[in-house]
Amino acid sequence: MRILAIIPAYNEEKNIEGVINDVKKEEPGIDVLVIDDGSVDQTALLAGKTKKATVVSLPYNLGIGGAVQTGFKYAESYGYDIVIKVDGDGQHKAEEIKKILQPVLGGQADVAIGSRFLRGNKSYPIFVRRIGQQVISFLTSLVVGQKITDATSGFRCYSKLAVLWLNRYYPADYPEPEEIIFLKKNKFRIKEVWVVMRNRLGGSSSLTTLKSFYFMIKVTLSILINFLRTPVIKKDVQ
Repeated sequence: MRILAIIPAYNEEKNIEGVINDVKKEEPGIDVLVIDDGSVDQTALLAGKTKKATVVSLPYNLGIGGAVQTGFKYAESYGYDIVIKVDGDGQHKAEEIKKILQPVLGGQADVAIGSRFLRGNKSYPIFVRRIGQQVISFLTSLVVGQKITDATSGFRCYSKLAVLWLNRYYPADYPEPEEIIFLKKNKFRIKEVWVVMRNRLGGSSSLTTLKSFYFMIKVTLSILINFLRTPVIKKDVQ
């Protein structure tokens, strides 16, 4: 069983070494791929210096959707059976990887999502972001017919078939909630798993309070539009 952890990263020079080292410490048998999404700092250089990860540097910033799909294409090309997605800012704790890995390994799910809120945890660093997250999760739950508590979580584990499908149709703009809609419309099994996350290890998020509100509005519209136009293509990749 070959497992790949993909770490999309954009200007994460303060965090990337720690993220790689944590993953390899907790899961030494997992390969690590860092997708440097056109960073203008030393993210790629520092990731390579660890000698614990393969680094793919994109020529310019594609956004999270393009970076993640690059990782999926790499996983398909090199025959990986399972893919784990870990953010490059250090919010996802490596010791929690086992939790999202288990449902996919055990055949209970095609995709497992690490949720901060599955057990009712209401803490969030910025109030507007928490409200936005609740709205996005509520709408996502409504359109897919399954309760999703953390639709914006990027801490996920994918089966081989899910990766093959997402390689052919992966959302570029707001991939986390849209991905859930795509997967459910194509009858993939999604399971949330409670995990503990932390604040980013270093640096600052690009999402200010105003940007968080704007993001919520755009994602809300995107969810509704994409629910209507999402294709059903699962048969094409089996």
